[in-house]
Amino acid sequence: MQFKSHARILAIALSLALVAGCSSTGGSRDGSMDGTDANGGAGSGAAGSGQVSGSGVSGDRSGQQADGRIPEVRTIYFDFDRDSIRSEFESVLVAHARYLRSNGNARVVLQGHTDERGTREYNMALGERRANAVKRFLEVQGVSPSQLEVVSYGEERLAERGGSDDAHAKNRRVVFAY
Repeated sequence: MQFKSHARILAIALSLALVAGCSSTGGSRDGSMDGTDANGGAGSGAAGSGQVSGSGVSGDRSGQQADGRIPEVRTIYFDFDRDSIRSEFESVLVAHARYLRSNGNARVVLQGHTDERGTREYNMALGERRANAVKRFLEVQGVSPSQLEVVSYGEERLAERGGSDDAHAKNRRVVFAY
């Protein structure tokens, strides 16, 4: 029993050290990939406009809401064929964790998506791995697992059609659906 509490404290301490020690090497801290469009599809952006300034959402550098509202940036993006969380999106995830911890009755569906490359089965599994990576991050930050649900859409709900690298990048995502 004592080992379990020490392991949990260690996991929390390590995650806080990781978040505090990481510096962004690319992208913007508001969750956008190029500083112009952070919505990537349904459920993100202010009033569905999809426009996010390069300095942050509504002037707030990390996409966090000081007044307890749901963070505006609700989409994070992944590298090709990867399910690891990119460092530039950690502040967005921390903001969502803070919101969920302070609103115990709030629930969110983490929707995992992929681009259309690969088989349908592979993409469903990859979308689930991406959503589960976000879920694990939030749980380490203290969010109750009962507040989180994971759904994978794979390649079924593309944010942008087309075979360009930009279109593929916008489809490799997890969307927070409150």
